Amino acid sequence: MTFDALAALRAAGNPVDLLTREQQEVFASLTEAEVEVLNSIKMRLDSLEEAEVSGHDIKLL
Repeated sequence: MTFDALAALRAAGNPVDLLTREQQEVFASLTEAEVEVLNSIKMRLDSLEEAEVSGHDIKLL
């Protein structure tokens, strides 16, 4: 089975469908290792956003 970079990026929540056709072609040519790096970076960024939002919920008194 051939690796589908766009499907793997999409499954991780990357908005690849918003890209232009040319941009999608570039992302479609990524290797599995390259997609893993991008998805790892996305997960780290998402965790920062979650931590920032949860910090707003902390009551000091």
